[in-house]
Amino acid sequence: MFKENKFIIPSLIISIFLVIVALIISSVWRNHTRSNQTITVTGSAKKEIISDLAILRGTLSSQAYNAQEAYRQLINKKPVLLEYLSKQGFSKDKVTFQTISGYPIYEISSTGVQTNNVKAYVYSQRMGLISDDVNKIREISLDISSLIEKGLNFSVDMPEYHYSKIAELKIEIQSEAAKDAMTRAKKIAEATNSTLGTMRTARMGVLQITPRFSNMVSDYGINDLSSIEKEITAVVNASFEIR
Repeated sequence: MFKENKFIIPSLIISIFLVIVALIISSVWRNHTRSNQTITVTGSAKKEIISDLAILRGTLSSQAYNAQEAYRQLINKKPVLLEYLSKQGFSKDKVTFQTISGYPIYEISSTGVQTNNVKAYVYSQRMGLISDDVNKIREISLDISSLIEKGLNFSVDMPEYHYSKIAELKIEIQSEAAKDAMTRAKKIAEATNSTLGTMRTARMGVLQITPRFSNMVSDYGINDLSSIEKEITAVVNASFEIR
């Protein structure tokens, strides 16, 4: 009887110990499994911007039966262009010109084949104008073609509208997108009676700079230069630990 009883207490202690160990292991496993659970969300941020820098480019050209005359006409027409821009508030030193280029135009035969006979020569020169008065650049771009009435053959490019502080804005907008991702993840975690842990991964999407009210999206990003009023959108994909 005594021998039987002396094994009861050790057996009981061992049993209690095994139960405690099992509970500890189970708790550790649950915590480990819980810590490996993550939630992935997409955060975004959008901000309206107004261009503060504009670039206007165009080509002044002339055509004549010989190269000397075509070149001479081009040189004589340049002051007319500069006078027009001066009246718009842009002095000569604000206008940049590139190297003059020229090429021959060959006659085309009745069968549609180019011949070796030179029909005329064309000389042209590219012009550029940069200003922080974006609205003035827009006005000029719409009106400058009227110089044809003064004998100028001037073709204007689509103006480019830039935002000079875009580098700083990119950092700000991406930060706001990351905050939005965290807010979304926190709300989802609260809805499932969980708490949000540390961020596991984060991937910044490409920036979309589009005209205002546009819904354009590109996998490679968009950098709109055609509009004065724009919207910049940033997207962040992030995953967070769930506890």
